[in-house]
Amino acid sequence: MPPPPPLRRVPVQRRSAERLARILDACAQLIEEAGYERLSTREVAVRAGVPIGSVYRFFSGKRAMAAALAHRNLDRYAERVAARLAQRPDLDAHGAVDAVLDAYIAMRRTEPGFALVDFGVPAAPRDAAPVAPPDRDGDRDGDGNADRDGDEHGANHLVAERIRGLLGEYLHHPSGEVLRRKVLVAVEATDALLRLAFRAGPPGDPELIDETRVLLHAYLAPVLRG
Repeated sequence: MPPPPPLRRVPVQRRSAERLARILDACAQLIEEAGYERLSTREVAVRAGVPIGSVYRFFSGKRAMAAALAHRNLDRYAERVAARLAQRPDLDAHGAVDAVLDAYIAMRRTEPGFALVDFGVPAAPRDAAPVAPPDRDGDRDGDGNADRDGDEHGANHLVAERIRGLLGEYLHHPSGEVLRRKVLVAVEATDALLRLAFRAGPPGDPELIDETRVLLHAYLAPVLRG
């Protein structure tokens, strides 16, 4: 299971949960419009229609907020894959791999901010000057500019674990180190290829997407059948 999202306070009441959802929706919209580096907690509060204190009630700063958005994206992605697999109990290994890939492509094309913050907070260039206005705590990401290192590599491990669990259960494939390694390699390769495919924006280069599918069929489907 992935770690819990980085919340200062977990919402208990429905109204608090709805406020958190509005904050994350606003965060995604602003990332889509201006990018992660220009994101600020104050602008998120304005867009979400909540006091700035409500943002800080949940998050220490923008990095924690974006990390929670990435966590929500991963949950939604896993839900999409699980729903697709549940609708088609007759899929073979190739079809199951397609369900995993197609769910990601659909989110990449439709979810606000997903191109920049899919399942992990992006790393900023080490020589880039911060451009977002300081948050309340005096820095530009609310976490000591920790986003200089990013967490995309760790995010791919979380994605791989989710996919391994979903595909292993669906295809009744015993979990083991070989499957774990194969899925991780597939996720890393797919991440690189789809970044290239979507470099010019949605809907992505169809030929590169097709090449990604061919790679996954050839590399991952055989181990899932075994």
